[in-house]
Amino acid sequence: MLKHIAAGSARTRVDLARVMGLARSTVSQRIDALLAAELIVERGTAASSGGRPALLLRLNTQAGLILSADLGATHAWLALSDLGGQPLAEIDNDITIDQEPRQVLDGVDQRFSELLAKAGCDAQQVRVIAVGVPAPVELPVGKVVSPPLMPQWDDYSVPEYFEERYPAAQIVVDNDVNLMARGEHQEHYRDVKHLLFVKFGTGIGCGIIIDGEPHSGAQGCAGDIGHIRLPNSDTPCRCGKSGCLEAVAGGGALAKELHYLNAATARDVAQLAAKGELRARRAISLAAQRIGEVLAAIISFANPEVIILGGSLARFNETLLADIRSGIYNRALPLATRSLRIETSKLDERAGTIGAISLAQQRIFSPTGVAKLLDAQHSPGK
Repeated sequence: MLKHIAAGSARTRVDLARVMGLARSTVSQRIDALLAAELIVERGTAASSGGRPALLLRLNTQAGLILSADLGATHAWLALSDLGGQPLAEIDNDITIDQEPRQVLDGVDQRFSELLAKAGCDAQQVRVIAVGVPAPVELPVGKVVSPPLMPQWDDYSVPEYFEERYPAAQIVVDNDVNLMARGEHQEHYRDVKHLLFVKFGTGIGCGIIIDGEPHSGAQGCAGDIGHIRLPNSDTPCRCGKSGCLEAVAGGGALAKELHYLNAATARDVAQLAAKGELRARRAISLAAQRIGEVLAAIISFANPEVIILGGSLARFNETLLADIRSGIYNRALPLATRSLRIETSKLDERAGTIGAISLAQQRIFSPTGVAKLLDAQHSPGK
């Protein structure tokens, strides 16, 4: 019920009874519980075609807070929002993700404290925390599994870290590019059923939307295209294998290749290219062609309607788009590319944040999430 009310798909008790197929007495009982917990409000009236006007139900967006952290290899975007997803405060800063996890998360938690202080809020008001990491994540427990970019995090439970500090909050964790795909789809591509979001940054990953829903696979590692092996390549990869796409075309690999130009990160490579450095432009162009070749195979398999390019290197789009398109159209079947749209991210750096908030709302508006919300609202110190 809370999900329908929050989405606006049911605005009155009569609407809820019709949409959910429940008796009005059952609806009233559950609505009364949500009202008592102050998770919704009932005010204003709907237009009436006769009889007593129905009161309108709305989510009480002030009933709790959402904290989100979109963590990349070298940068983090953090935000505080209300339960309706309205941003209250945001901050970003440089990080080094391959450090010991508690060291990284201590920094994240410090930024969370700053966000709460900036908005005049308290940690006890936080009801859900959503975290994106550049690594495979075992869903739904939120444990990082065999992460090439952050080996010290292997088998680390991110929820356990935050549960100690935010006992009233539910914790959700996902791969960062999955959150980007979710955010972009929700904000700009809701009418698209089949979408791929390709992140071209320090690493390379792919978020997948199938039939309008995020797809993570059986163990949560769907879309890990950075470790698809390229033919005729034996370049060692940090995953322990060789010839991986990421080891040849990832931003980290390009920075290593261009170290003599003082490039230490994917962002440095992008900035060099944007300033007209020809060697950086050529490196990005070759990387884009290789990514396009891998995407051609994925397109033939998944047949998406839209491919969105995001990440620090995707902002250098005039070369990237052309070369990725070239790699795709040279290899994919005409039928698979007939209506295909290849575009850069509209949300840019905010895609992961929007996706994290969406994931947080999905959790708290689920039956289990609502039950925990009710417990949190009734607990001492609310």
